[in-house]
Amino acid sequence: MVNVPKELLLNPIFTGPDVTRQILSLDSQDFDVTIINFGKGVRSKFHTHSTEQLLFVTSGKGMVATEKEERVVTQGDVILFSAGEKHWHGATEDSEFSHIYVTKVGSVATQLED
Repeated sequence: MVNVPKELLLNPIFTGPDVTRQILSLDSQDFDVTIINFGKGVRSKFHTHSTEQLLFVTSGKGMVATEKEERVVTQGDVILFSAGEKHWHGATEDSEFSHIYVTKVGSVATQLED
């Protein structure tokens, strides 16, 4: 078993500073695979990706939202966002939240919310 270190992820796409990542796909030429860990109440802002994005919820309680829907997600849930779909995801106010995300290498995220 390999221990993948957490590193602080300071990025204006998040609503707060309590976000870390653990990169899982160091040698992949096809996929970016990363664990994102959100502190309580922290989420991403509305954004899109140029390719599909898969989320695999690994712990905690989170929210995922599109322009049409907002829902609570927990460990074991899998979410697919289509390329170009406006969405956000993150922790609920009372729980930390972690997910693994998968996108194609070179996928571009575009922040749509200040």
